[in-house]
Amino acid sequence: MKKNFIFYIHSFAGLVSGLFILLMSLSGAVLVFHDDIDSFQQPVFREKDYNNLAVDSAYNNLRQRFPYAQISSCRLPVNKKTPFAFSVYEPSYKEGKKSAEIFIHPQTGGYLGIRGGSDDMKHNFMSWLSKFHNSFHLGKTGEWLLGFFALVFLLSLITGFILFRKNILSVLLFKKAVYKRGNLHQLIGVYALIFNLMIAVTGFWMQRYVFKKEFYAADNYTPVLKASPAFPFKFDSAYAAVKKTYSDFTAAVIYFAQSNSGKTAVYGSRASNAYIHSKKFSDVIMLDSAGGIAKTRMINENSADDKYDIINSQLHMGKYGGVGIKIIYFIFGLSGGLLSITGFLLWWRRRRS
Repeated sequence: MKKNFIFYIHSFAGLVSGLFILLMSLSGAVLVFHDDIDSFQQPVFREKDYNNLAVDSAYNNLRQRFPYAQISSCRLPVNKKTPFAFSVYEPSYKEGKKSAEIFIHPQTGGYLGIRGGSDDMKHNFMSWLSKFHNSFHLGKTGEWLLGFFALVFLLSLITGFILFRKNILSVLLFKKAVYKRGNLHQLIGVYALIFNLMIAVTGFWMQRYVFKKEFYAADNYTPVLKASPAFPFKFDSAYAAVKKTYSDFTAAVIYFAQSNSGKTAVYGSRASNAYIHSKKFSDVIMLDSAGGIAKTRMINENSADDKYDIINSQLHMGKYGGVGIKIIYFIFGLSGGLLSITGFLLWWRRRRS
């Protein structure tokens, strides 16, 4: 009787979350290779022999071509073959209501092209897919669904473990009797159990905010488009000063101050950071309007709770390793979708019989 009840819960949870698991599994597996795939939708240009342009020069070149643009951030070139990628709100694109991405030549500072942000599926598919994975493009409703289905997925994994726990060792030891049953759903579930538990737990933890009352508060903020000011200091000089203090720090993304009194945030990572931490967003250095260091938020300066949240996010997205980690995440990431399909086929077979 108890086993039948657990089996009912397992089947019900699987059916309820089946489509969600399939969509999240497929999109998550692809997103592991976000930067690699996205490079195919970035402009191709002829690189020059001389060094890359200063950030402030590229920024001001962009302002000259788009004087009414509100420039939010810039993804820095990793080499001479990748462009500056500025995130902007530009009146000529969707009336400034949607973000756009503008590419600037890393050596000449020339304009290379513009594409939409996370709503531009045709020209910026990976950003579109990332937003789909995070909210189904449904705003707060999608975020809540993500948190809810993460719980249901976790429930289906736990009940599946309880039901088939006696066969786990046989599966791991490759005993023939287990494979002769042809239960592909069980085999996938066992081999990918640890990975899927990790994905479900970390995914829920990232979405736990949707179960707090603050999440349901009305958002009355209305963004006002305002042209960004000229770059207030020489970034390369400021960056050189930063390197004197933090010699192993490498900048990756810059978030620009929107007023002369604001702070410019430089995100990056230090070589001394632990392997698990992001190479782009683990450390933050805030620069004042003169380019001096106003504040830092290095990974070791975060509270224990914040450190846990950061590691939790890195574990979920698999952004802490090289190609090997990406391949592992891709292969095991597909297992959730396979569990959804094989589980549905088992349910359908029992229903027909």
